[in-house]
Amino acid sequence: MGKYEDQPDREAIRLVHVCRALGDPLRLEAAALLFEAGELRCGDLAKSLGVPLSTLSPHLKTLREAGVTSARKEGTTRWSSLRVDDLNARFPGLVTALVAERSDHS
Repeated sequence: MGKYEDQPDREAIRLVHVCRALGDPLRLEAAALLFEAGELRCGDLAKSLGVPLSTLSPHLKTLREAGVTSARKEGTTRWSSLRVDDLNARFPGLVTALVAERSDHS
């Protein structure tokens, strides 16, 4: 298992920060893809979204700092995952609404 990057503790996740982070369509789509996949290499996530990794990286940082995603490094590979358990504990129903919102706009 790789080293996890800095992210807020579960109790420090704030709804306003989560909503702000997910207000961007690319970040919302990234979060939905991570929900479906569980965990993805950042390069694979960028390919799935059809954007360069250099475009996606600042978006992933925003999601991580808001507490939406978790990131870890394993060698030179960076992995991202949606913090489903933490988000459900803090904001019950949010992840379900997130996936439904994405489905409504697909």
